[in-house]
Amino acid sequence: MKNKFVTSTLVLILGGFVTKFLGFIIKIVYTRIILEEGVSLHSLIMPTYSLLITIATLALPLAISKLVAEEKYPSLKIIFSSIVIIILVNVILMGIMFISSSFLATHLLKNKNVTILLLACTLTLPFISISSIVKGYFFGKQRSFPYALSNALEQVLRLLLILFFLPHFMEKGVLVGVTAFILFNIVSELFSVVVFLFFLPKKVMICKNDIRPDMKTIREVLGVSIPTVSSRFIGNIGFFLEPILLTNILLYVGYSSEFILMEYGAYNAYSIALLTMPSFFVGAISNALIPEISKFFQKRNMEMVRRRFKQAFLFSFLLGVFFTFPIFFFRKPLLWTLYKTVNGADYIKVLSPFFVLFYLESPLISTLQGLGLAKYTMKITFIGVIIKNIVLAVFSFLQIGIYGLIISEIVNIIFVVGTNLYKIKKVMSS
Repeated sequence: MKNKFVTSTLVLILGGFVTKFLGFIIKIVYTRIILEEGVSLHSLIMPTYSLLITIATLALPLAISKLVAEEKYPSLKIIFSSIVIIILVNVILMGIMFISSSFLATHLLKNKNVTILLLACTLTLPFISISSIVKGYFFGKQRSFPYALSNALEQVLRLLLILFFLPHFMEKGVLVGVTAFILFNIVSELFSVVVFLFFLPKKVMICKNDIRPDMKTIREVLGVSIPTVSSRFIGNIGFFLEPILLTNILLYVGYSSEFILMEYGAYNAYSIALLTMPSFFVGAISNALIPEISKFFQKRNMEMVRRRFKQAFLFSFLLGVFFTFPIFFFRKPLLWTLYKTVNGADYIKVLSPFFVLFYLESPLISTLQGLGLAKYTMKITFIGVIIKNIVLAVFSFLQIGIYGLIISEIVNIIFVVGTNLYKIKKVMSS
């Protein structure tokens, strides 16, 4: 068991490194092609896009991973039941977005130009959702190599699309270029699914009973996914409200829309992007942790649960220290090397010491979900979102620009990490 966990984690870390390295190149090429105006527009719609993806995928990858690992139901039954859920959710969500995207862009985000970007995001949702179901299956089987390979090849394809096609679309305007970049996700997600198909068991026979929706299995899937997606949904609602609150309050106190757009773009596309670049290491640990914690907790083997948690916590903490301090000291050279700008360097200076804690969030939440405490994580996320938005609103009125957002981010990290860590220690000591 231990070897499988370690091997799975190492494969995910290695695959994550390759994927993230390709992501670095993509980010550099992309930002240099569309420049700061395109980066700012893309940053403005990203909170909405993240919320849409959260709703569209409904946390099914995690639910599938957990149920497949527990082996309570046939894997095919779990997958096809999940597909039924995904189709229904995506049809409803796409209908809502096609109706409301213009209102959202004009009245909430205060930029009517992003309407077409929101519609482009909507079109990608079914493809992302189907891909996520397949990924959940392989996580549950603890087969990390197909996931790592798929991600790496997907990034290669995305890079090729950007290099050979994005400049052509940019000739037609920034909006067309950013729209094309978003729609590239359709091609890359389809390609990802095709790669996964090569690793599916060859002798599996699919019968009508597997395809037929099974209400018991659907209830089991939703029983895991709804509390989990509720937590993520609440977190993404906070992220969704972030540019809306920030834009409207800063406009009210006298900042120009150009200042808000450019500074928010620098914060998200440069500062946060640089600070979170190494997070794939922690993501790999957390993804490998969920089925392990679920399996041992199901067997009431608390000693192994504690051991896995301590390993993941220690690795994540050390990785956080290892990455955030160099980013703090070399923030300007890193920004210039990657993006040919130093915009956002001052924001990194304030944020980076607290991002050591940020790297603990993912393994803490994964552990709680593996322990069957998804509802608790939802409650903490909800409280954290309320606190963050209150702090954001109050400090934005103080006319300190984007720093109100930065302060709210720091407060949220400290609250979520501290509260979740206390809960885990309490559960494991009982």
